Amino acid sequence: MNSIALIGDGDERVTAHRAIALVLDLASQAHNLPVEVKWIANDSINSQQRPSAFDGLCCVPASPYRSMDGPLLAMRYAREHARPFPGTCGGFQHAVVEAARNVLHWTDADHLKTSPNAERAVISAPPCGLFKASATLRFLTDMRIRLAYDSDQPAEGYLCLYELNPLLQTLLLSGALHVAATQPGGAIRALEPSNHPLYVLTLFQPEGVALRDAVPPIVAALR
Repeated sequence: MNSIALIGDGDERVTAHRAIALVLDLASQAHNLPVEVKWIANDSINSQQRPSAFDGLCCVPASPYRSMDGPLLAMRYAREHARPFPGTCGGFQHAVVEAARNVLHWTDADHLKTSPNAERAVISAPPCGLFKASATLRFLTDMRIRLAYDSDQPAEGYLCLYELNPLLQTLLLSGALHVAATQPGGAIRALEPSNHPLYVLTLFQPEGVALRDAVPPIVAALR
């Protein structure tokens, strides 16, 4: 039995939340691998002991979260202890904050949506939002996310208004996280750390295909 924690404020009204739970069930059936999925409220995590009880962790979209500290603790645990961790949209954004704080030691690193007056907002609003948009991806050939996809240039959809702060991008990518996929033109759409079996961060939301009874490549790779 594989146990997976969905970290976030679970809400049936959020399409991505319904899709993520469904996609894990579909993946379990497709690969004949029993999976126990448990929602963990992000304000209930106050140490790394709780995420350590799970085989895999996922930080779900739909932010701001009631607490940022809980998800950051879980992300750090997954990154440092080689636990599978797909993070999409808000998961991507907060994982960037986690790496900035704990790898680059930017204790003031923050998210513009959560802290509009942050002096070091590592996640900011892009000049052109990605809300309800779809765009083609270009993978870096040596990254793990590329191995999960059959297509070299798939199209993925977004419900996102935030991305890496371009003013801090070069410094952010000098730490634990590295570019895994871009859009044509170079905008970063997926990140991965070095030396981790499956820690994939995407601004796009591949889980949406579960609503059409399909399993997204990133989740299929969890097996």
